Amino acid sequence: MTNNWPPLDYLGWRETCSAVHLYLQIAGKYRLAHSPWLNHSWNATFYVTPSGLVSSPIPDGPGIEIIFDLREHEVVGTCGDGGKAAFPLEPMTVAMFHARFTEMISKLGGTPSFDGQPNEVPDPVPFKEDHRDRPYDRDAVQRYHQALVAVDRVFNRFRTAFLGKSSPVHLFWGALDLAVTRFSGRRAPLHPGGIPALPDDVAQEAYDREVSSAGFWPGGGPIEYPAFYAYAYPAPNGYRSAPVQPDAAFWHEQLAEFVLPYDAVQKAQDGDAALLSFLTSTYEAAADLGNWDRDLLECEIGRPARVRPSDPISAQYKAPLPEEPVQREEGASKGRYHILVDGTEAEMTYSRAGETLVIIDHTDVPEALRGRRVGERMVRQAVDDARREGFTIIPLCPFAKAQIERNPELQDVLHQRRAPGETASTV
Repeated sequence: MTNNWPPLDYLGWRETCSAVHLYLQIAGKYRLAHSPWLNHSWNATFYVTPSGLVSSPIPDGPGIEIIFDLREHEVVGTCGDGGKAAFPLEPMTVAMFHARFTEMISKLGGTPSFDGQPNEVPDPVPFKEDHRDRPYDRDAVQRYHQALVAVDRVFNRFRTAFLGKSSPVHLFWGALDLAVTRFSGRRAPLHPGGIPALPDDVAQEAYDREVSSAGFWPGGGPIEYPAFYAYAYPAPNGYRSAPVQPDAAFWHEQLAEFVLPYDAVQKAQDGDAALLSFLTSTYEAAADLGNWDRDLLECEIGRPARVRPSDPISAQYKAPLPEEPVQREEGASKGRYHILVDGTEAEMTYSRAGETLVIIDHTDVPEALRGRRVGERMVRQAVDDARREGFTIIPLCPFAKAQIERNPELQDVLHQRRAPGETASTV
């Protein structure tokens, strides 16, 4: 159990948050201007560290790295020839921060040239012209940093269970979101763009491959509280109505994304587990409904000092089907399949829609059993029962649907819907 999730009151530090957001944009735009383009704007981001946020080396001058030290409350620049410069994070104007930052870069031997206009913020004011006094709440900044460290820990753990292309866990300064993205490996339709104060070609390059993405905002815009989000591009049919966890998660119509309030994680008995369930369930909804090749893309979640089991081409799947028996419980109209493996139970629920029709509703495989084909084992058992007992199946559950679609030998039990006027003899 973990309990190191600090309380965050966005409304209480909104002005400081806005200031830090713009300061990160200034430093981020400097990195963007001097770093070769890396797919999906990955050359522009910051990374969480125990002391704050870091840019990684920027190929300008002798090589420069920018650190936002959110514990000591200063911006620090270091360079490849041993130079170091810093200035404090304190109440100031954005214009003053811009002047101090460009002076620091010059001292380090860099070239402080970059775009001077904010992105993805309402009513943007050029950095040099923003003379409004901004507060700096040190305690709120430290709590935000503590939250980032906790989020980064869970996001990176989630990332270990994916073999396909995945982004680093990184902070985009445009919307001030810490994000991690998984890719199906397929091209996506051209993104329509239209993101405020963001060039369309940037958005179109960022979304030129199918993605399932999740992240964390401190607050702002349509939600005045810190929250986690998850979305898919392109969103497959049925995505918005997919069942996701935990119970506090919901579909936000204006954002067209799933949202989980930060408070639900901060107050949970196990915040890490609550967040991981959100990341996993929203990804699975995108992957199942979008027909991602999950057998190829996924693996068991990573463990310290334990090598991931190899998945060679000679093996058809990551693991053999479990040998443990699948149990079946059935009531008058509902039932379930369940299997106990190493003391952990997985289940697949179904409903009866007449004597010869079964609808598979939902499959729940705990994290400890992921990647071991436990869900597939239950689907195959349902198919075997359908053949023996003479019923057909509608796989309403996205997981069961994907399993049957990718295994043609299971499709003989699928329920065939009849067109109007058809009878059994004409189907």
